[in-house]
Order: sequence, then C-alpha cells, then structure tokens
Amino acid sequence: MQTILGSNGQIGYELAKELYKNYTNELRLVSRKPQKINPTDQIVSADLMDFSQTKKAIEHSEIVYFTVGLPMDAGLWETNFMKITENVIRACQEAQSKLVFFDNTYMYPKDRTPQKEDTPFFPAGRKSLVRSKMAQLVLSEMESGRLDAVICRAPEFYGPGKTQSITNTLVLNNIVHNAPIKIPVNKDTLRTLIWTPDASRAMALIGNTPSAYGQTWHLPCDTPHSFQDMIDLAEKIEGKPLKYRVIPLWQFKLAKLFSKNARELSELLPRYTVDNLFVSDKFKKAFPHFKITTFEEGIRQVLVENRAG
Repeated sequence: MQTILGSNGQIGYELAKELYKNYTNELRLVSRKPQKINPTDQIVSADLMDFSQTKKAIEHSEIVYFTVGLPMDAGLWETNFMKITENVIRACQEAQSKLVFFDNTYMYPKDRTPQKEDTPFFPAGRKSLVRSKMAQLVLSEMESGRLDAVICRAPEFYGPGKTQSITNTLVLNNIVHNAPIKIPVNKDTLRTLIWTPDASRAMALIGNTPSAYGQTWHLPCDTPHSFQDMIDLAEKIEGKPLKYRVIPLWQFKLAKLFSKNARELSELLPRYTVDNLFVSDKFKKAFPHFKITTFEEGIRQVLVENRAG
C-alpha cells in the first residue's frame, strides 16, 4: 500500500496517476474530501491535525507521500503545518512506513546564488520560517535513523490542470483567457520552473528507489528562462503579439496596505528581482533516462490544451 497525503492538489493528483500507471494499484488517497483518481483507489477522509486520524490514514502503508498544501496564509501555516508534519512523522514511525516529503524552496536565500541540495537555509518571512522548520524536523528524524525518509524539493510550478503558482495565475492563465498579463517585478531575470507532472513522476521514481532514501533531492527541471522568453514563445504559439505589464516592486509594497493576497506574496518577491537558479544535476545524473518536459513543450501544452478546453 502506498498512501498520498494531500491527494486533491495538482501534485497529489499527478502522483496518483503515475504510481498507478507504473508502480502499484494499491493506493490510498487521503485528504479532507478525497476523490478517486484511479479505479482501485482507496479513499480516506482525514484531518491531519488530529493524530488519531493521521495514524489511521497511514496504517499498513509501505510508503507515504506528503504532498499536503495549505492556502497562502502565514497564520494558518504557523498554526497547522508543524502540527501536521509532527503527526505524520510520528504516524510513519509507528507504522514503520517510509516517508517521501515534498518540499519547496521557501527556506533558501532569496538571492542569485544557485540553489543545490546542500544550500544552507536562510528563511526570510513567516511562511519561509515555517517551511524551514518542517524540513529541519524531517532532516533531524531522518539523520538520526528514527525515520526512513527522503526529501523531494521543487521550485515554482508551472503546468496543466489546476496548477497553482504565480506564473500560472498572473501569466499563463491570463494568456489563455485573453486577460491582462501581469509580470511580477522583472521580465528579464532567469527563473527555474518545474512542470508539475514532472515533479510528481520524479517523486514517484524516488519513492520507489530504495537507495534514494536518507537524502535530499532537487526534482528535475529544464534550463532557466525569463518571463520575456515565456511571452516570446507564447506569441509564436498564439500567432499574435501579446500585451503585458510589469508590476514593479513598489506597487506590490503599496498593495500590501490594502490586500491580504499581496501581503502573503510579498516575502517571495525578492527572488523575482534576481536570477533564481535551482540546480537538479544530482537527479539528472542518478536517473539519466528520466524525460524532462522542455520549457517549450510545457508552455505549448498549457496554452493549447487549456484553450481547447
């Protein structure tokens, strides 16, 4: 039995499809309101803030995938995320389950230094501090031998379906719906993005590779590109010029006074002022046959498929 915690999100959805296709038909999908993705899926409704429910959701699982997401709300993260992480770790330990922990890059320095698996944490912002504490807890339990786990870390998403990211929300979705395209802070800085199905496929591969455990892995990404690259490519695909507006940092700072969403976004904005480079060479060397979706393939799929839908 392999269990996905947070199965309703885009990563959990793609992960369920990949595991069923290539690894196992014994899948348990867990969320507050889980839905079947594959014919044989077992669904379990659970509040992971409650240890007894978490324990029941995890029992008899060989591998547990942590893909839990919360809304962009610092207070909610501070109240819930550490408690959920502690419950999941304890339940995995009691069930003797392996843990595959899906992580982000909030805890990394928000500068142009290339991000590698051994990059020291330098959290700046409330949500960044929470994610740093979560990752440190998993690392501590993993390194002590009390938990058989692996950390899979990904940069900002872009992708199909219900992928939620700044890039999808402000740029790609607006191109599809002929809405105003908004580019945060700088159109020319380089950014490493991960195609959401690639993130899930890579996590399934790592989770089912025993030698991968006890480590942190950066999930595989294509070469970095700028928002200007994205607009240029989208214009070729759409066959027309696209109008966009770069929102300067000072406007985001002003919006913080009136908008909760802008306040929640603000701690991530410094990484848009410089090249944001996420290095996944370790994965590419260890799994050379893994097919990474190119930037052009991904952008084309989002625009063509979403428009067709």
